[in-house]
Amino acid sequence: MQQNNGLDKSQIISFAVLCLVLFGFMFYFQRNSAEEEKLKAEQQKTEQAKTPVKQTPAADINPNVTPNAIQVSNLANNELKLEFSSLGGQVSKVELLKYKAYDHKTDKADLPLNLITKNNSSYGFQFKDKSGKTVNTKDLVFSPVVNGNTVTLTANYNGAAIQFIYTLNNNPKAELKDQYTLDFKVRTQGLANVTSDNKADFIWDYQVRNLEKGRAQEQSHSEFSYAFNNYKDYDYDGRTTMDEEKETLNWIGVKQQFFSSVIESKTGFTHSKGNQETIEEGEYLKKLNFEGFVAMNGGEFNQDFTWYFMPLDLPLLKSYDKNFDEILPLGWSFIGAMNRYFFMWLYSIIAGWGISAGWVIFLMTIIVKLILSPIMYKQHKLSAMMKVIRPEIDEANAKFKDADPMKKQQATMEIYRKAGVNQMAGCLPALVQIPIFYALFRFFPNFIDLRGQGFWFAKDLTAYDDLIKLPFKIPFLGDHLSVFALACTVVILIYTVMTSGNMQQPQQEGMPNMKVIMYIFPITFLFFLNTSASGLSWYYFVSNAINILIILVIKYVILDEKKIHAQIQANKEKPKAEGKFQKRMREMMEKAQEAQKAQEQTKGKKK
Repeated sequence: MQQNNGLDKSQIISFAVLCLVLFGFMFYFQRNSAEEEKLKAEQQKTEQAKTPVKQTPAADINPNVTPNAIQVSNLANNELKLEFSSLGGQVSKVELLKYKAYDHKTDKADLPLNLITKNNSSYGFQFKDKSGKTVNTKDLVFSPVVNGNTVTLTANYNGAAIQFIYTLNNNPKAELKDQYTLDFKVRTQGLANVTSDNKADFIWDYQVRNLEKGRAQEQSHSEFSYAFNNYKDYDYDGRTTMDEEKETLNWIGVKQQFFSSVIESKTGFTHSKGNQETIEEGEYLKKLNFEGFVAMNGGEFNQDFTWYFMPLDLPLLKSYDKNFDEILPLGWSFIGAMNRYFFMWLYSIIAGWGISAGWVIFLMTIIVKLILSPIMYKQHKLSAMMKVIRPEIDEANAKFKDADPMKKQQATMEIYRKAGVNQMAGCLPALVQIPIFYALFRFFPNFIDLRGQGFWFAKDLTAYDDLIKLPFKIPFLGDHLSVFALACTVVILIYTVMTSGNMQQPQQEGMPNMKVIMYIFPITFLFFLNTSASGLSWYYFVSNAINILIILVIKYVILDEKKIHAQIQANKEKPKAEGKFQKRMREMMEKAQEAQKAQEQTKGKKK
């Protein structure tokens, strides 16, 4: 019997209709999601308008707040270049010297990488004086004094002295983790005469700057991250609000795709809450606001803090022993372990040979395929066996064409059982691929060793390639077409055509044609990959190209259909013990048949 391995006219029509339905659903859900986010944002603004935070303007506290009165101090080491403003005594600029930010104008990563600049970060400690006036240190003017690697900023409020002391380790021989650390001490004298509060409210407003090429991808990776329970537990929040009223946070951070700004309190933040708002266009991606209480003793505020401005490099994060390594979103449980202990390790080993990142990924793909080759061999052997017994299945379908569907299914299962074909074995490769795919989905856009690494026309393997730029935006695709994503989609389509030839057509009217549905997935995959990391698209292009080669080798070199046919005939002659799964399926079908007969008899009696 001739096999139909392609698409006929009816299948093409079905394919087109299903695509339209799928796109309709995608558009519907995206529109609903956008409307929900807009509604939440409006509700949030309404709530904020109802309960505004009282903050005394800087000019009301100190009339000397003028642009000329604001001074700037600097500290630097091998990794960080910091700037401190006398207005609020804050860190006003943070530059990571070993990294560069992406410039959308020049399409190159050649800008200084500033986590903090242009007032995108503002923090201070808020309390009330005895007259009930709200005072926030970020509105006070401090006097700076630089002494070696320490900046001391002092402000006076109604006779009380408030000091912020920042110390940066500038020893070139210091450990790497210490060079991304800024000690921050708060000391007061006479504050007990000004306030009767027993706690200060730490308020931090932060706008995440766009540092990477892929805006949507970087935006989705920007969120709150924090540790509690004496650094043992970690959580993150990428939603609109966070609420940790019952926990004492050891540290709170704003995580970006490859970098993080974290503040640690030695006594912890209590009654913590925050919110975040997505910014659709411009220089910033998200606006985050955090608020948490810090204890005051006897009316004085003497506390120790530490700022960390660091790249999300796994060995560096683990060296702090503060659960910082959880900031890196490599996936939960088994998925995260696969990334930490296999993919990252494998990449480091191969990269040590001195080859480019793209070829490292190529060799990684081959190694993974070799590891999975026994499973793939069983899958393709099963496919060959299905091809051999296809005439018998078609014969059974024709024989029971007008019969009860249950009988037709039972006859098909009996053919499988006698031939020694286990249909469930075909699911194993798919099940194995799911955790690997999710692990790689987490690996490529979060592995800092790949950041800025180009390959062919892709300038950064952690972002999409946009060699084909469009003069307009296409829904779900954007204003570009990724060549790696297109190539990957074509290869997956070829692989699908090669593997779907032996798939059974629907045996009952109204049942979906699985072969047609299989052709839809590569097309929808294009929409996903087009804005994803080009390293992920390159990996799956190589992976599916290898799959095609493996199929050809197995089909024409390893597997012999005559031998398989002989093996199936020998299996039929051997007495087969019914497996638990087969027994359960048979019993279920028999019960369903009996129930159907009883229903038909009841209908006959009523008539």
